[in-house]
Amino acid sequence: MYRSFPDSTEPVPPSQTLRPSALVPEGHASDPFACPCCANVFKETLRLAEVDLARHAKELRRDPLGLAPSLLISNARIMTMNPDAPHADSLLIQDGKIAWIGEAAQKPKLAEDVEAIDFEGQFVMPGFVEPHMHLPPLALLDSFENVGPFRFETITEAIDHLKAVADATPDGQWVVGRQFDPSLQEGPDALTRAMLDEASTEHPVFVYNASLHLAYCNSKALEIAGITAQTEVPAGSEIVKDADGEPNGVLKAGPAMALVARHNPHLHNQNMAEACLEVFHRANRVGITTLCDQGTGLFQGARELELYGALRESNRMTARFRYSLGNAIAKQWDRTEIAWGHGDEWVRVTGWKIVSDGSNQGRTGLQRDPFLNSKEKGIAYIETEELEQAVEQRLREGWAICVHANGDAAIDRVLDAYERADRLGLDPGGRRSRIEHCSILHDEHIERMKALRISPSFLIGHVYYWGNAFVEDLFGPEKAAKLDRTGACEEAGIRWTLHSDDPVTEMGPLRCIENAVTRTRWRSDALLSPEECVPVEAALRAATLDSAWQCHSDHEVGSLEKGKYADFVILDADPRSVEPTSINEIQVLGTWVNGECVYDSNSESPGRKP
Repeated sequence: MYRSFPDSTEPVPPSQTLRPSALVPEGHASDPFACPCCANVFKETLRLAEVDLARHAKELRRDPLGLAPSLLISNARIMTMNPDAPHADSLLIQDGKIAWIGEAAQKPKLAEDVEAIDFEGQFVMPGFVEPHMHLPPLALLDSFENVGPFRFETITEAIDHLKAVADATPDGQWVVGRQFDPSLQEGPDALTRAMLDEASTEHPVFVYNASLHLAYCNSKALEIAGITAQTEVPAGSEIVKDADGEPNGVLKAGPAMALVARHNPHLHNQNMAEACLEVFHRANRVGITTLCDQGTGLFQGARELELYGALRESNRMTARFRYSLGNAIAKQWDRTEIAWGHGDEWVRVTGWKIVSDGSNQGRTGLQRDPFLNSKEKGIAYIETEELEQAVEQRLREGWAICVHANGDAAIDRVLDAYERADRLGLDPGGRRSRIEHCSILHDEHIERMKALRISPSFLIGHVYYWGNAFVEDLFGPEKAAKLDRTGACEEAGIRWTLHSDDPVTEMGPLRCIENAVTRTRWRSDALLSPEECVPVEAALRAATLDSAWQCHSDHEVGSLEKGKYADFVILDADPRSVEPTSINEIQVLGTWVNGECVYDSNSESPGRKP
């Protein structure tokens, strides 16, 4: 299914290795809030540290292929997401698939001699589908300490935590943090080396900003990296200095960060393939049974496919995996044999990903009008003609297109490209083409999307975590009200989904569902455009069947129906029966994939693996 990619190891021209991201135009490398779609900060670190994902893939342990047992699940409250048969209390599993589902009174004869499990009235629904995350960056980051705002409200608390970690860390080992976000944490705008020296002067301390475009380190880390006032700064990045001209510990953009991060022994000791399996386990704990990477190749080129192939062949996957190829390395992909749909029910390529602008929080999302108190209108990461040609070419090749667009002007351009392709008879809507994030939507955008059958996927955490910033700092209340318009899309009959963009926000389907249903804002009593609230049932559909549809997998997952895989989640409450503001408090009791339990809250460990 997969082949080697020797061309991906060709030397990269110096001009490319020094840029923090091939997707960010010259002069705009330090977008402080960009997502992993447009952040390629690890590429240079891995290159300097001589980390090779293909080698990690070869070292991944393989387990014998096991067969899922036949089981009868009974006495459950099952929400099927099948509109023709929305409820059931029993289902029969054979060979990992649903052989029958319905009411116990209609149980077929083939279920009579099968092992039965009484679910004792527990609520069961299809496993959640995460349609937009970033697997390799997440695998690297997951082992680092989370010091972000959703754990620590103040920067002082974050530093105190790093100190406690350092005190428990063996000599010579690094203390590495992630998710630091000064826009959401009380305290200074940056972590200086003096501040991180409070955590430790014995251990190297290195902390990633949540954007992944900035990092901070203590004096020990600078010393190990040999960074001084005389160190030559890589192009497209910055080693920030204090009033005396000495490095203050703040590193901006990938090349500068790589000068320090490359010395962390963890990069050499960690097997990224094993770390990817751990990401799947983390997804299982929040009820996810299928997830989709939106930017494959941006981490370490086409070699990532060897990583994916090894995951599949390991027989240890606990979630199904879909992915979209990053257009930024189109030439690499064109030298391979990969085509849309390559793969199987476990690992499959389902999209071609194009990034058209930056992020609204970083004021690089492309806008019709300037940001508040600014003359800036954001950045086009791809020119109009190039965007149109890429959409046309990849549709002709059979790809479904996924275009990252945050600003309203960016969405204008994406819809123009889709309309052009539609006039050429390429039917982008029929290919289930998408707009990723699709943040600022005007009414005419929604009308055009409906006509084209283009589907949006919303980073709904924007509403909750950054809603105040959108209203007060970026757009003002009128334009901010156009953020993530789930309600308007639902009313228009457009299929839409919710995503985390992890590591931008953590995977958590119940949290995303609550955000869409309530439109509440973090640290605020105000709602953001409450007219965009959606019914719980609509949000549940968006997180299951419609996400599966966007990922070209609704024929096999997304609802509990005969012939589909037995991928489901057990919750301690029906999301439709609790207060909307407490949906995120619902506990995941168990997650099943391919008819086997891969997460049990009672044991906190995966069960049999497919």
